[in-house]
Amino acid sequence: MGLVEGLGVVRVFLYVVQQLGRAICPSGFKSFTVGSFKSFESVSQLQRKCDLDEKLVASLYLNCCISLLELGFSNQFNIPNLRVGTLDSLLSLSDDLLKSNIFVEGVSHKIRRQIEELERISGTESGALTVDGVPVDSYLTRFVWDEAKYPTMSPLREIVDSIHFQIAKIEDDLKVRIAEYNNVRSQLTAINRKQSGSLAVRDLSDLVKPEDIITSEHLVTLLAIVPKFSQKDWLSSYETLTDYVVPRSSKKLHEDNEYALYTVTLFRRVADDFKTRARERGFQIRDFEYSPEAQEGRKKELERLMRDQETLRSSLLQWCYTSYGEVFSSWMHFCAVRIFTESILRYGLPPSFLAVVLAPSVKSEKKVRSILEGLCDSTNSTYWKSEDDAGGMAGLAGDVDSHPYVSFTINLI
Repeated sequence: MGLVEGLGVVRVFLYVVQQLGRAICPSGFKSFTVGSFKSFESVSQLQRKCDLDEKLVASLYLNCCISLLELGFSNQFNIPNLRVGTLDSLLSLSDDLLKSNIFVEGVSHKIRRQIEELERISGTESGALTVDGVPVDSYLTRFVWDEAKYPTMSPLREIVDSIHFQIAKIEDDLKVRIAEYNNVRSQLTAINRKQSGSLAVRDLSDLVKPEDIITSEHLVTLLAIVPKFSQKDWLSSYETLTDYVVPRSSKKLHEDNEYALYTVTLFRRVADDFKTRARERGFQIRDFEYSPEAQEGRKKELERLMRDQETLRSSLLQWCYTSYGEVFSSWMHFCAVRIFTESILRYGLPPSFLAVVLAPSVKSEKKVRSILEGLCDSTNSTYWKSEDDAGGMAGLAGDVDSHPYVSFTINLI
């Protein structure tokens, strides 16, 4: 192709896009914009002469503009011809779409955050999330409407309600699964806290051996928690705290940063008096009854909880992977309905607009939006940018920002 021919093609692209209005949604590669252009009869005539598809030409031109300036990339967002219904039904639906979108998007992010948390706990990372085996960003940029799941002849309200019901059911299931998993984690945390706390509060069963304990009709072994820096005081005084203490019976079993664990053997009948005297001297006597059966039971319970936690974690993670794909797919269908509805309300009938997914590079949103505004009718652009019309037609855009094109931001993180 020669230079003149190449310029001619560029002029065709430029002319086509200048006659189109459109909808997008940016904020960096972690977020996308979806949208639509209004087409005119003159453009249709031009496309017939050039034997080119109007929407394809506009999409290619926009992608060229964005790519050549290294601002990001764009792809056509394929929306089928949905059932329009009445104007009243569209207006009523439009009022509910933003609120419903917040709910659906919130569930998507909630599942994603749960996946990140579970992967962090296990120290594993699965990689990119997928929808039907396709990476999320690829699914978004190559979106295809699921006719079997959401028949295009169904009323828009019915499609939206179906999506909302499905997502609400998944959210309820998520809450139940998280609660079950967290319950086991809480039990394990409580056990670990008992085993890892100071000697004053922790479980002592794993520190005491059978040979450390003497239990008979007349003798009993007590466990004393002695402050670390009072050990000399304990060793010099425990035999005289009460009568009937077995001389040289105290033995140190364990020591942590704060306390030392000692045994002391004495006659059972003076045990209560010994506890009182020891407490007065700053020594704590822990109630403890050695039981091999109970200790073995606690060990088995700990092992069971650890197995249950891993089983529930793995099950919850796999469920989240699957459910995230379902929720994200439903969310994109919801976005398609939203774009279709807002574009019909803005551009009128018959449906004639181009929907596009746009992912601007970092810090390039303003440049990209200026390109989009340049592709729209200048008079129309000024109207939509007017701050004085806050209560007017700009509200149909559905988002806080008003533009001369429909614009929705899709945040993937």
